[in-house]
Amino acid sequence: MPLNISYVPIGIACGILLHAAGFNTLLTALVSLVVFSGGAQFLIASMLTINSPLLSIVIMLFFLELRYALLGSSISKYLQGKSFWFTVVFALSLNDETYAVNYLKLSTDKKFTPEDALQIEHYALVVWTISTVIGSLVGSSISINLTVVHFALTALFIYMVVMQMKSLLKVLIILLTIGLAIVFMLLMKSTLGLVVSTLLASFVGFFIESWIRSHYKRYKKNRLLRLFKNPAGTPQDKFEEETE
Repeated sequence: MPLNISYVPIGIACGILLHAAGFNTLLTALVSLVVFSGGAQFLIASMLTINSPLLSIVIMLFFLELRYALLGSSISKYLQGKSFWFTVVFALSLNDETYAVNYLKLSTDKKFTPEDALQIEHYALVVWTISTVIGSLVGSSISINLTVVHFALTALFIYMVVMQMKSLLKVLIILLTIGLAIVFMLLMKSTLGLVVSTLLASFVGFFIESWIRSHYKRYKKNRLLRLFKNPAGTPQDKFEEETE
């Protein structure tokens, strides 16, 4: 519910912006259902208002949404055993916010199932679509300062980062990602720098976590090492506990 509530003002603002870019109510609902990404929809509206070529919009969307390959691969380990079509439906309704909520629940709550995660995605999709449709309907009579929306999006992502701070390793990887993002954004002068920095930081975190997992039993009395350990464990940790 907190996630859905946060979608309402952002979705309304997105609907107003899409209306200003020439989308009617039906197209606004369609793009919300198919794309389901606030950042992508804001980008579409912004680039259409300055008459950008369709190819440029598609290329920008591709690089902007490329992060979902990384998000999808990280959460896929919790969908093992599910059918192909379940995975397809899950992937189609995945976005940044639902990923953060579902990954947190899947990694910390043993009673939380992939079906619950899919339900959260669909609730969020419905609320987001309704909000953008409302924004489209009132877009012709109401104008808002979209600067406020940028602060709302920033606050939402900060909240998602805070939710992930469950171990020292995650805190360090978050800081590493921020540093790399600044460097590569300055070097590459495009959002592709965010993709590169995320991939590099993720690989670093993966190798460190793999080393900790392989040496944890030997050094588990080490207090410093315990700070790096994921308190919720991983699917592999849970499997090893059950086999023991």
